[in-house]
Amino acid sequence: MSLDHSWLVLIPARAASTRLPGKALADIAGAPMVVRVAQSAQASGASRVIVATDDVGIAQAVNRHGVAVELTSPDHPTGTDRLAEVCARLALPDDTIVVNVQGDEPLIEPSLITEVANTLAAHAEASVATAACPITSPEALFDPNVVKVVCDHRYQALYFSRAPIPWARDALADGARKLAPGLPAWQHIGIYAYRAGFLRAFPSLPAGRLEVVESLEQLRVLEQGHRIVVHHTHVPPAGGVDTPADLARVRAYVAAHPGLFRG
Repeated sequence: MSLDHSWLVLIPARAASTRLPGKALADIAGAPMVVRVAQSAQASGASRVIVATDDVGIAQAVNRHGVAVELTSPDHPTGTDRLAEVCARLALPDDTIVVNVQGDEPLIEPSLITEVANTLAAHAEASVATAACPITSPEALFDPNVVKVVCDHRYQALYFSRAPIPWARDALADGARKLAPGLPAWQHIGIYAYRAGFLRAFPSLPAGRLEVVESLEQLRVLEQGHRIVVHHTHVPPAGGVDTPADLARVRAYVAAHPGLFRG
């Protein structure tokens, strides 16, 4: 599938991080992590890649590596709100596709970014596209930090949850935590593509009760009656950087693959 028009990537990045302070600027093979994310995004075919940050130090570091940056208000509660400000500032046409790539995902595959953008382009009825991969272990199924998604036959999201969904009633009747054979369980991957008009409007939508209960921002989209289409991939994500252990893992991987990044 290919796009017949351009699309862009926005990368939210902030300095504050409780588990790994300053992680956006953490060095990965000679460049800040957020720059490595931008380089992966540039390899996806996006027409533009822009880092959105409220931190002058991050902005200066990004500029030094030749990546476009927009300084935003420090008052945004979420990365999505930060991107909405940039989207409004750029005055993008409503149907422009904007992909939100998190600034702590330096190992994200460029092809995944492309496919999520393609998926939204192919589904005019959807306001948002995202991605999911199969759950292959009971540990992941029952882990509340692993977000699950269930879809209809058109790959439209029906619900996202931290709970193990779908629930295999018969297989789990004995109380054992196991992965039922053939269970269509999918792990949500935190990448989103939006239509610019919807992204600009998103911060004004009231937070839904389900969003608050589950602490999952994407549920606001469903609760407001908008559609999310899900790209299904069988390639699990490499994992982002939230802790010092995550950073050590990424650095070790990059050291073992010296041609992964340019510059």
